[in-house]
Parts: sequence; C-alpha cells; structure tokens
Amino acid sequence: MKKFFDDIKKDMKFKSGSGVPVKDFACLSVSGVYFTCPLTGATLTKSQREVHLKEAIFMRFEEDAVEASVMMIHTFNKDRDKVKTAVDIISKYVENICKNPTEEKYRKIKVSNKVFQEKVLPVEGSREFLQALGFISVMLPVEGQEEDEEFLVLPEQSPDALELMKERRDRLQKGQPVRAQLDRQPQAFRPSPNAQKFELPSEFYNLTAEELKREQQLRSELVEKNSMLRTKAMREKEEQRERRKYNYTLLRVRLPDGNLLQGTFYAWDRVHALFEFVRESLVDGWQPFELVAPGGQKLQESEEVSLVECNLVPAALLTFNWDAVVQADIAAAGGKSPTLLKPELLETIQMLS
Repeated sequence: MKKFFDDIKKDMKFKSGSGVPVKDFACLSVSGVYFTCPLTGATLTKSQREVHLKEAIFMRFEEDAVEASVMMIHTFNKDRDKVKTAVDIISKYVENICKNPTEEKYRKIKVSNKVFQEKVLPVEGSREFLQALGFISVMLPVEGQEEDEEFLVLPEQSPDALELMKERRDRLQKGQPVRAQLDRQPQAFRPSPNAQKFELPSEFYNLTAEELKREQQLRSELVEKNSMLRTKAMREKEEQRERRKYNYTLLRVRLPDGNLLQGTFYAWDRVHALFEFVRESLVDGWQPFELVAPGGQKLQESEEVSLVECNLVPAALLTFNWDAVVQADIAAAGGKSPTLLKPELLETIQMLS
C-alpha cells in the first residue's frame, strides 16, 4: 500500500490554480472511470452522468409519460423516505378514485393543500406523474375566498381507464432509480513484465487533492516511527482504513497463455462480479475455473465478500487456472484445450507500456 502512495507522490501533478491532481495521460493504466447509460447506451464520464440521465429521462416523455415520470421520481430525488411518502400519498389518491369513481372530491387536488405542498410537490416528477394519469390544472373558485385557486382535476374515468390507473400506480410503486452502469472497459494485453505495474487516474481515489497530499505527508512522517510499535491487529486496521480511500479498483487476470485481461470494478463489488466478468470474456466461459489472488488466496465465487475485503483494492494482478479435474477429464476424452479470450478482445489486444 505504501508503494501506491509513493507512486502518487512521484507521478501526481496539479493543474495550476485548480488543486485537481492529474497524471500524465500516457502513463495511466486506464484513461479514467466511465459509465454506460442504460437508456441510450452512451459512454459517460462521472461528471456527465447526472446531466445525461436527466436528458435521457426527459426524452422518454414523448414515448411514455408515465414511465418517464416514474423514472423522475425514483431517480431525481435522493431522499428515499421522502420518495416513499410521496408515492404512498399518490397511491392513496388513485385508490380513493377507484373506490369512488363518481365522487368529484376524490378527483380534485387542491395545489395549496398542506400535505400536497409539503409531501408531494417537492418530490420532483410527482406532478408530472399526476398529469400522466390525466390530471389537468384548473383554476377554481374557493368558498370564502375572492381569488380562484389552482386544482389538479381528473375527469371522470371509465372502468377500463380506472384499471389502467391501477396498473400505472403499480408501476410507480415498483419503480427503481435509473443508474448509469460502471463500464468495466475490458481490455486484453499481451504477456508483459509490467503486469503488476499500475498507474491509476485520480477518479479512483476517494480523496480530494489536498487530502492526498496530506495523507502522503503524514505517512512519510509516521511510517518508520510506528513500524516497530504496531501490533498485527493495528496493522490490519490501518490497511482496512487505507482501502476505504478508493472508490474503484483496477484488476488484471493473467491467463494460462500469459495474456492479461483487465477490467474496472467498484471497490465494494462482490467477488461474483469479477468471476462473471472473466466468464463473459472467455470463449469457453462455461467451463469451471479458479482465480488466485496475490499471496495465493483462492477466491470463492459463492462467498458474499467484496473486492476490498479480499485486499484487491486499489489494483491487483490475479492468476487464472482452469479446473484441473475437469481439464483432465476433457483430455482423457480426447478433447482440446479450451480457447481463452473472445475474438473481439483479441482484435484489440495491446502491449502494456
């Protein structure tokens, strides 16, 4: 771990006046962290995610206003408790209308109503969902007031329309946030003595530029002084604290032919995600295999442990082995050794610098 911070200190440069750490682009193991929009398929940087997702959701209104407004409610609002409260209230509106379809009072929402103002309207997308259900904005007189007030009014609905409202309510209740998916950036490399050398971009660090500088300074001052005094438990606790400083991890897998497979992961991804990534990159991914972490630890796909808990953060080189028993059976039956990487990965194979 100390080597990583030494490398950071040696290779990190700061943009003038910005305080943002940058490395020489050419020396990086991966150019950055990227994401894929599930709605458009676009590849995005971290800074582009939120704006692009909003634009993509707004574009859905032309196709399906209900779906788009449900996406808005569950994606644009970070407070999940407030979202649940708004969804529950809107669901109650629908329930009352369906139970009392001819009673006008259940089809009118006074916009200035305290509950609506405090619990529903502040949740972005809630008004759009009501409009998608058929509510329209109308100015109506209010008894005892000189000026009209705004109401959201739903015209009387047919039995079929009421059933459709229930279906749309269910869609609202089952809605989930739309999230850009981490692009693992699968890349194959030819055999290289630099397989264990990693140069990570600043996006991998869960620290600000000033925090990185301060961490390096503190470590330089304390590492020798504390090295003889710390117990094993203290060292392990320190290592866990260090690993929490990373958002992502860059993993390489050395294959039996010496080629390398590289991918980007969240630091807290489960080990299963790594196995799936490798399996999807292989021609014969259906055959059982094992992954061995640095130090000889065999990873267990079935275990619910994260990459950070396996000491695979912020970067690591693993070893791939086919299951020996299965390969022996295949060889005894006269079968061939399994093909490794898929053609599309071999077509773009590179040399590690």
